[in-house]
Amino acid sequence: MVRAAIVDLDGTMLDTVPDFHVAINRMREELDLRPISADNIALLVGKGSEHLIRAVLGRDLSAERVEAVYARSMASYQRHYLAINGDHSVLYPGVIAGLEDMKAQGLRLACVTNKPLAFATPLLAQKGLAPYFELLYGGDSFPRKKPDPMPLLQVCLDFAVRPDEVVAIGDSSNDAEAARAAGCFVLTVPYGYNHGRAIHETDSDGIVDTLLKAAQLIRSHNITAN
Repeated sequence: MVRAAIVDLDGTMLDTVPDFHVAINRMREELDLRPISADNIALLVGKGSEHLIRAVLGRDLSAERVEAVYARSMASYQRHYLAINGDHSVLYPGVIAGLEDMKAQGLRLACVTNKPLAFATPLLAQKGLAPYFELLYGGDSFPRKKPDPMPLLQVCLDFAVRPDEVVAIGDSSNDAEAARAAGCFVLTVPYGYNHGRAIHETDSDGIVDTLLKAAQLIRSHNITAN
């Protein structure tokens, strides 16, 4: 029986690339760097803010120069991102219906994202997602973030469930690798970011078009298991 679900945020519940696009290009403008496209930014999302900013700077600057400007660039990015957080991002189809279905099944829900909590917490609230989740862990909640299994294993402890009673739902190899390492089931959605790789290359227990499809699959699994 699946008793809990761990759901990713960026690329799984919300298309947040438009927010990244605005904040990153405002940061780049302060450095006298040319704007970059949303498509290029989408390839870099999912591994945490530190990786994102270094990768964005590395498109134009040497490794040495990246490190020299990293601290003020990160501060600039965070300032701009917090100013527009959620203003341009949109819910993917089926997210609310899927979460409603999972709650109706009695599943316990946690959101685990590599986005810092200072960004993730107000974003969930603004988009009406916060009430569905008992737990929210961000990329700065633990010493290690996805694809490390640490955040997922902590959710299992918090919920007092075994990893094999949990399904992780995400859009990228980070989510799948973390779930596999933790011993959880994993379902992936095909519409997210996944670092420019096809989701079919990712090791998962199934690809679902929407969170509602994921909820329906969990329900069918539990009926069979019961």
